[in-house]
Amino acid sequence: MTNPVHVIGGGLAGSEAAWQVAEAGVPVVLHEMRPVRGTDAHKTDGLAELVCSNSFRSDDAETNAVGLLHAEMRLAGSLVMASGDAHQVPAGSALAVDRDGFSSFVTRKLETHPLVEIRREEIVGLPPAEWDQAIIATGPLTAPALADAIGRETGADALAFFDAIAPIVHFDTIDMDICWFQSRYDKVGPGGTGKDYINCPMDRAQYEAFVAALLDGQKTEFKEWEGTPYFDGCLPIEVMAERGPETLRHGPMKPMGLTNAHDPAVKPYAVVQLRQDNALGTLYNIVGFQTKLKHGDQVRVFRTIPGLENAEFARLGGLHRNTYINSPALLDGTLRLKSRPGLRFAGQITGCEGYVESAAVGLMAGRFAAAERLGRPMAAPPLTTAFGALLNHITGGHILSDDEPGKRSFQPMNVNFGLFPPIDAPRVEGKRLRGKEKTAAKKRAMTARALADFRAWLGLAAAAQAAE
Repeated sequence: MTNPVHVIGGGLAGSEAAWQVAEAGVPVVLHEMRPVRGTDAHKTDGLAELVCSNSFRSDDAETNAVGLLHAEMRLAGSLVMASGDAHQVPAGSALAVDRDGFSSFVTRKLETHPLVEIRREEIVGLPPAEWDQAIIATGPLTAPALADAIGRETGADALAFFDAIAPIVHFDTIDMDICWFQSRYDKVGPGGTGKDYINCPMDRAQYEAFVAALLDGQKTEFKEWEGTPYFDGCLPIEVMAERGPETLRHGPMKPMGLTNAHDPAVKPYAVVQLRQDNALGTLYNIVGFQTKLKHGDQVRVFRTIPGLENAEFARLGGLHRNTYINSPALLDGTLRLKSRPGLRFAGQITGCEGYVESAAVGLMAGRFAAAERLGRPMAAPPLTTAFGALLNHITGGHILSDDEPGKRSFQPMNVNFGLFPPIDAPRVEGKRLRGKEKTAAKKRAMTARALADFRAWLGLAAAAQAAE
């Protein structure tokens, strides 16, 4: 019998890695410490629980890098994307999901897979030698004992950053005589109608009072973590406000593309948006409102938002620490630890950021581990693909600073077109494109190239040709 691959961590990356290993015909043991040991952010013992947003961001595979990553994951048989597609809720051009249904689907699929064994236990050190193929996918909330063991093995201090969580509101406590449904620019997305967000308008005086209240509110502080950076893609809203009084109005509270259905003649000075959080439509999260405000101040400040004066919160925001390793120095091109080749890392602990990025790295780690177990060489995905661009950033695409030798400047990164090899914009009827047209054409050319190269990497083109 084939020895199993061990996967430590039942989040998005670990669940996806376990699924890919099992689907390749290799037994897998998935170790998840919940509910034996909980975390500050998780609320359930379900696999692939979404602890922050319920959005997988843009699903546009033509002009958006994360949408392209969605498309590549679907081609690769991703469990995470299958669950996301099965449990989507309206969110404009984004793919957002019912978080409970999403997690239950992933848990059920893994529990019933004949090659998957789930062990509810905490792994307090590096995998033992007899686990000759193992994947650590413990994510940003790696338990201290395992984090210390990783630090000792790598000989480096773990870097960390903060993630913040946005609050969730009960829909029936939102005043729809003040708020209205509309997606920005009426854009229709997967499962959406162009009216997928609840919008709360503010005039200038209300906005300025709100910013002042944010700045004055009591925040949760962690003295022992001082100096730890925030990840820019998940900044607490009050940290954004500290950067200048207009920052929020040009960020999550921008009023562009929105018209107040109750008073179309008056343009809002700022708008707070809420996005559906579950399939029933009973819960909505406040978009971009990650916060480290203390709970009492969250209720007081967020109830100053027009339409949320009587809001009841299903969950308040919070702050948690994320840990990641110096992957460019420590991992090879197939995510193996250089000092111990049988051990791979996957997910956010590698320094990717975002749900789908984490799952994509888990998908690659699972496929690499299964191929190695089966004695089948497997090349890394082409750099021209979203998978390859993300893997390259994690394992070798980062440039170290010459100004401060020895200082580690590797930072978490979402997938983006800046990670891809450049491409020339195609001409349209011999005409050279400029401005936004040129940018959009380059993105479409990049995504077309990526999907063709990714299909070839998966062997799909050859398989299709053989079938014919």
